Amino acid sequence: MSFNLQSSKKLFIFLGKSLFSLLEAMIFALLPKPRKNVAGEIVLITGAGSGLGRLLALQFARLGSVLVLWDINKEGNEETCKMAREAGATRVHAYTCDCSQKEGVYRVADQVKKEVGDVSILINNAGIVTGKKFLDCPDELMEKSFDVNFKAHLWTYKAFLPAMIANDHGHLVCISSSAGLSGVNGLADYCASKFAAFGFAESVFVETFVQKQKGIKTTIVCPFFIKTGMFEGCTTGCPSLLPILEPKYAVEKIVEAILQEKMYLYMPKLLYFMMFLKSFLPLKTGLLIADYLGILHVMDGFVDQKKKL
Repeated sequence: MSFNLQSSKKLFIFLGKSLFSLLEAMIFALLPKPRKNVAGEIVLITGAGSGLGRLLALQFARLGSVLVLWDINKEGNEETCKMAREAGATRVHAYTCDCSQKEGVYRVADQVKKEVGDVSILINNAGIVTGKKFLDCPDELMEKSFDVNFKAHLWTYKAFLPAMIANDHGHLVCISSSAGLSGVNGLADYCASKFAAFGFAESVFVETFVQKQKGIKTTIVCPFFIKTGMFEGCTTGCPSLLPILEPKYAVEKIVEAILQEKMYLYMPKLLYFMMFLKSFLPLKTGLLIADYLGILHVMDGFVDQKKKL
């Protein structure tokens, strides 16, 4: 009898909390969720020397954040630093860091802690793409993809998460990819690294949830290709449904998701529906949809930017 009462009580509590969470989600789907204030927050952005990282830095500069910019390209990073100051940032710190090197990450992280303070918003944005078929991709390039796109997240989390836990305050942002949700022809190593980054960020979120570290927030971003030059030459078969994203749009959505403490952000919104379809449609039907949208051949026109230099 006692066991049945406990089971019933547990069931009613579960149903009540589930109903509340669904109602809360429905309300925020209709009404904008309040944005948090990030003025004075120490925001570290990897890959800040160009592309998405640079645009994110400029957005947070306008919001009054203290910026910590990491990039392997010293010249590009210093240019971002200059642009951030022009955008209104009063405190900007640029560091040359190769995120693929664990010891380098730890060394520069210690420097940041001493010179700037505890990072409260960590944006793992640095990424590279080989754009080669699996058997055509040299081992060292595949290893580099994992070092930058995934393993760097391990080292930055190790460096900055302890202070966030101690302060019960922090936000971990993982820039993954739509290629971290579904396999793509010609992107085997990139997809694997982005799947890993997604799974890692989600797992650490679950750890913080179980340990009741409510002050630690997580946002995982999965955009389709963005016009930053990284996927130069790539096209889709249906731009109206699955467009190559404009950088300005992508950055605005990412910053909005961070400010609203949104867990997942897929861009464009069609990706939410596609992931739902993937969960139950027959494989052949899914491949037909992918072919219609041009996803199966999205990398056919890829231009390696390193070869152009």
